[in-house]
Amino acid sequence: MTSGDSLPLEGRVGRGSLLNRLLDEARAEVEVRRARMPKSHLERLGRALPAARTFRGALRGDRLAVIAEMKARTPVMGSLSENYVPGRLSALYSAAGATALSVLCQETSFGGRPEHLAEARAVTGLPILRKDFVVDEYQVFEARAYGADAVLLIVAAASEERLRELIQLVRRTGMDALVEVRDEPELEAALAAGADLVGVNNRDLHSFRVDRGLTARLRPLLPPEVVCVAESGIHTAEDARQVRAAGADAVLVGEALMRAEDPGAKLRELQV
Repeated sequence: MTSGDSLPLEGRVGRGSLLNRLLDEARAEVEVRRARMPKSHLERLGRALPAARTFRGALRGDRLAVIAEMKARTPVMGSLSENYVPGRLSALYSAAGATALSVLCQETSFGGRPEHLAEARAVTGLPILRKDFVVDEYQVFEARAYGADAVLLIVAAASEERLRELIQLVRRTGMDALVEVRDEPELEAALAAGADLVGVNNRDLHSFRVDRGLTARLRPLLPPEVVCVAESGIHTAEDARQVRAAGADAVLVGEALMRAEDPGAKLRELQV
């Protein structure tokens, strides 16, 4: 994959879907940022940083790991924070016992920017995930340059060949790839592409509906050495216990924390 290559929409993404719109937005954002900073400069910045922390390794443990996510808004819920300060949230989540952090970097629909990774990194030693809609290798180099330790890759957004290329690229930069799936065919594609860290998104990215039972149905299909993250729809300690019982190693929680009156207390509640 050469500089400037973007992932095709053919295959798993339906025309006119919400995911399709988000991918189009990501493409437009990448082109704006590429015009300001070439990929070669990002590569130099990334090489100058200390080695990435192990995101995948941090999620293995006796208790359910909690990946605490920060985002200003969503396409469905609208604004989640009137005063969104990633550095402050990073410090709060770290103090409350988060295992790792997830930072939304898509600007148009989520109010994020790649610079938010650096703001979060400045105040924590926890591993950080770049949560985004990756459509171009530029975003991978950008993630490392701003201090990310892992990158989200969505199976529905890429062919199996492109997915494999992106996983390999993420690993070459020293980061982990969290590969997101929504059903059994996507899970099979993720494993065929070499994924060892799989996120089961209980929210359908075409309709944004939530099915909290999806993790329980897909986890038995994963090899035991593959780390499983339950994403979306986790709001209570009981939700967390259910996905833990289903075999999830970690949960990724954003909306419940961002909307909580006391995000630190909510995060501690989910540590089951």
